[in-house]
Amino acid sequence: MNSIGYYDGSHMFFGMLFWVLVIIAIALLFRWSNNQSQNNGEDQLSAFEIAKIRYAKGEITEEEFERIKTSLFSKKEEE
Repeated sequence: MNSIGYYDGSHMFFGMLFWVLVIIAIALLFRWSNNQSQNNGEDQLSAFEIAKIRYAKGEITEEEFERIKTSLFSKKEEE
């Protein structure tokens, strides 16, 4: 037995494995974060598109749809 004890090198292996996993986790988190920021504008529907879908499903009446459409397009003209 040497002065280190029962050290067989596995501690160094598991230590390196831990840091490799940490680095991989950080890289995956960074990649996921970038994908989320790029997809924010693409996956969201506009208010008018949502109103059209709700009207097509029968969730709102024609009068409600026209009121929403008028409200949305009058706000765009003001900007």
